[in-house]
Amino acid sequence: MPQTFDLILKSGTVHTPGGPVSADVGVRGGRIAEIGALRADAGEVIDCTGLDVLPGVIDSQVHFREPGLEHKEDLESGSRAAVMGGVTAVFEMPNTNPNTDTADRVHDKLARAHHRMWCDHAFYVGATADNAEDLRELERIPGTAGVKIFMGASTGSLLVDDDAALARVLASGTRRVAIHAEDEARMNARKDHRVEGDPASHPVWRDDESAMLATKRIIALARAAKRRIHILHVTTPAELEYIAQHKDIATCEVTPQHLTLAGEDAYPRLGTYAQMNPPIRSAAHREGLWHWLRQGVPDVIGSDHAPHTIEEKAKTYPASPSGMPGVQTLVPLFLNHVAEGRLTLQRFIDMTSAGPQRIFGLVGKGRIALGYDADFTVVDLKKRWTVGADWLQSRCGWSPFEGDTLTGKAVGTIIRGQRVMWEDSLPHDAIGEPVRFEAIEFGS
Repeated sequence: MPQTFDLILKSGTVHTPGGPVSADVGVRGGRIAEIGALRADAGEVIDCTGLDVLPGVIDSQVHFREPGLEHKEDLESGSRAAVMGGVTAVFEMPNTNPNTDTADRVHDKLARAHHRMWCDHAFYVGATADNAEDLRELERIPGTAGVKIFMGASTGSLLVDDDAALARVLASGTRRVAIHAEDEARMNARKDHRVEGDPASHPVWRDDESAMLATKRIIALARAAKRRIHILHVTTPAELEYIAQHKDIATCEVTPQHLTLAGEDAYPRLGTYAQMNPPIRSAAHREGLWHWLRQGVPDVIGSDHAPHTIEEKAKTYPASPSGMPGVQTLVPLFLNHVAEGRLTLQRFIDMTSAGPQRIFGLVGKGRIALGYDADFTVVDLKKRWTVGADWLQSRCGWSPFEGDTLTGKAVGTIIRGQRVMWEDSLPHDAIGEPVRFEAIEFGS
């Protein structure tokens, strides 16, 4: 009998684990069934001539604000922004209202997300001093990305800042723990460095040492507990140099914002719209991050998508909230960096698909290979375009990159063999399902 597929991606440059090849990709039952020159029938054929077919991009840090803060964002609008930008899966953070810190609240998020979220998803459990002993069980709920610790206060009320409580959290469970590493005591002592009306004082207040102190503390505590950790949104070259000496126990993330914006330009131009935690720092910091990225130290890119409304961001600093949207612009910003020679497409793929699979133990995601989920980010590397307000999907209604002209754009988002986004349209309903993890499916 002639072979048939549900979907064939035809004549694209397909980025396999062995490198880019000119090939077709056949999909059956939501999984990759064959790669090569396919002469077969299919329910749908997509012509990818002139396009690059990447493994589905995974954004391992987003804040979609539901429940409790839906005026900024919700699971539907945030995930719609994700797929419009080429992202096929996200890990969502627990600093909602109420916090995601009990089994009931995890299950509530999973129920809210089912086929309301456009992309596949997993939810972090927030660590507290009160739930430390419960985390061993909470991190094993199907659909959880693991445990998140806030060492420094940010949006919301989650905070674990003393060493004794941190040690209790790290002792409860086995999966890799995600860390917001800023030292709360130092930041409390430096509040007088904030200058009212001047968001450029934000990185003076939340300075390099606040980040470095927390990073050193949590690595020492993790080593004592024999617990793997993942340090989020690293902003200083010194941290990356230090983390490089502890890769046996610590992985780390960098963000598009910190690799694209520099304080000397961002604060005068964007004001409080450039305010986030940890802060946008200097051009020298940004170039230092690129140096360590070229050395291979950061493992993943996460957008730290953290929207606030225009009205909230218009408040006078420091009353203005920290955070900016970013899930929709992650892929095009980095394709532009590829076009301008700052990194290779291979390194981008490693940090957005193979990297998340490797450090979080994802099942069936992270590469274009037979048997894996048919998740693809289809991109036009040569497309020159301008980020416009009509393209943005986040409920907050703005982006620090609006008006920027970029080279490279996602033209298609395909999740488990279904075309979720194509050429800026959403042809079908939301199909998001929980991401699966080896630690849960097969034991730690």
